[in-house]
Amino acid sequence: MKTNCKQQPLKEVLLVGNPNTGKTTLFNLLTGANEHVGNWHGVTVEEKGREFDCLGQKLRLVDLPGIYSMTALSYEEQVAIDYIRAHSRTKIINICDLNNLQRNLSLTLGLLEYGLDVILAVNCMDKKPLNKLDCKKLSSLLNIPVVELNASKGYGVEELKKQLQTPFSLPPKPKHLSKLPLASIKSQIEISDASRSDYFAVKLLEKDETVAKEIHAEKVVLPENSISLVAKARYDYIAFLQKQCIASSGRVYGASKLDKVFLNRFLAFPIFLLILCGVFYLTFFSFGAWLSDGLNFLLDSTLGKLISSAMTSAFGESSWLTRLVCDALIGGVGTVLSFLPQVGLLFLFLSLLEDSGYLSRVAFASEDLFGKLGLSGKSIYTLLMGFGCSTTAVLTARNMDDKKAKIKTAMLTPYMSCSAKFPIYVVIGGAFFGASNVFVILGLYLLGLAVSVLLSFIYEKTILKSKQQSFILEFPPYRWGGVKRLASVLFENIKTFLVRVGSLLISMNVIVWLLSNFSFTFSYIPESGGASMLESLGVILAPLFAPLGFGTWGAASALLAGVIAKEVVISSIAMFNLASTESQIAASLTNPESMVFFASPSAALSFLVFCLLYCPCISTTAVLGKEIGKKWTAFAVVSQFIVAYIVTLFIYNVARAVESFGLWPVLGILAGLLLIAGCVFKLISTIKKPRACRGCKGCK
Repeated sequence: MKTNCKQQPLKEVLLVGNPNTGKTTLFNLLTGANEHVGNWHGVTVEEKGREFDCLGQKLRLVDLPGIYSMTALSYEEQVAIDYIRAHSRTKIINICDLNNLQRNLSLTLGLLEYGLDVILAVNCMDKKPLNKLDCKKLSSLLNIPVVELNASKGYGVEELKKQLQTPFSLPPKPKHLSKLPLASIKSQIEISDASRSDYFAVKLLEKDETVAKEIHAEKVVLPENSISLVAKARYDYIAFLQKQCIASSGRVYGASKLDKVFLNRFLAFPIFLLILCGVFYLTFFSFGAWLSDGLNFLLDSTLGKLISSAMTSAFGESSWLTRLVCDALIGGVGTVLSFLPQVGLLFLFLSLLEDSGYLSRVAFASEDLFGKLGLSGKSIYTLLMGFGCSTTAVLTARNMDDKKAKIKTAMLTPYMSCSAKFPIYVVIGGAFFGASNVFVILGLYLLGLAVSVLLSFIYEKTILKSKQQSFILEFPPYRWGGVKRLASVLFENIKTFLVRVGSLLISMNVIVWLLSNFSFTFSYIPESGGASMLESLGVILAPLFAPLGFGTWGAASALLAGVIAKEVVISSIAMFNLASTESQIAASLTNPESMVFFASPSAALSFLVFCLLYCPCISTTAVLGKEIGKKWTAFAVVSQFIVAYIVTLFIYNVARAVESFGLWPVLGILAGLLLIAGCVFKLISTIKKPRACRGCKGCK
């Protein structure tokens, strides 16, 4: 039965807090979502909302990027603050970390200064918290509800829902405002909304240029040291709250004896390299290879043979439809699908490093180096996420303070070796380098990072000189994410990989197979003879790659297909060479009669380097266009192809020149010398007198 009653819009609840306080964990708990949870800054880069049931009432919970105050220092913070101010007539869940409550309360006071209806949710994430909180006393002093909870285990959620049921109300102004000279500031400005006058006066005292332009108050006369006046008033009040309501154990939040090793000036980077070596060895060899071989055998001996037999019986072995299913689907997709265990392991290890708090230490250790290159420690988050998926990683570049730093970081991210590329490394590298392929893979990952660092230095000195950037970093305590968390990460990444294989890869393999088996006159090549559409295009492109050692139409066509998705490179090679297993592909790569073959290990290495560095996939290109604009995206794609060609040409000629003496011993010695030179340079730079802080005359 139809009704004329219009459905009431959902009421919103905003989830606000500092980075790394458990915001996204609470969001997932309340809404049943499975958003990415990270133990570092910048995990949430844009607002996301979802419905949840609040004691029978449907509410929409919006998770905002982490902020430290109501003054934006980066794009992601501006997103959050703009959304908060645009939805000021709704409830705010301000989540704080019990172990870091003193710093977190600064944001709480900023929210109260704006006159928001705040529920303070104090999250206790550790079994042995550093602090003990008197919630009732803190609630009476701040005049807002205070709820203690554990977002990872669900404790305190029912009490939080009860507080959300209360009607919207404006809290009284926080007491620290009485110590500020707000009256003299308010007398100089005109505010249409009188209830926000205190907030705007405080922002002017803090010399917030965005707010000053908004209310046309650039010429307001401010007292001397106005910024320090506001900071002192806030932190004096927070110190009072801490003394009255918080019992501290005296330990420092995030401090650990392990940092003496992981943050040691001499050991930090070597340890990071050793950890990466261990991750790659377990993923691409040993356990990961064993799982991949098992899945490959299972797919080939059961599902592959069953479908192949059924298609042969129904349409005949030489039918184009039989060959389409057997070559494009079973051969191409099955080859990539066999790497599913290794994809899962790679993301699992990255999640372990992230949840443990180690990646925050890596960002701290790299801040000085990245600062000299016009980036900041935040860039390491984006670049490390590029090891998983470049498309997702580019989005996290939004948290750069400086626009040029954001453009640089986004353009450099595709140089990282994403998970879609490692099937290429495993198959081709395994065919030519055997057990030594673990060093080849590690070298490729490091090469991508080295190229991005060098380009950042060039951009900083030429077309994209960055401004000085702020980098606020907290050290979360070392934590174990838990079996449930790891299982969730593994499930989500396997699901994403299967969806990608089941949609994009299947469709692309079908298109590549049709292009490689039909001519421009739409005749079936095995029956009519002649050149296929893809071969005709490949023959035109092949001479371009001849100086790089792989000037065949098959290799050129595989690279062309890889622009859509890097997984298609190895599946295209499988189809061209009529191979369905990793061993069959490996055997075909050394056969001169194959469509894709390499005459020497140096040629195979050259192909791997080019696959690492050349143009990003179409989805990454689309995201780049949205994030940094069409002009810079076009520049990034073209320059990446040129850089890939130059670097590959250099490496191919060096490898070919020393190949007669034994490729790996010579290249191993060169790599060792470079590593030693880098360590010596790092040693000298750390022994030198530390630089004084910029603008700090008292630093010795």
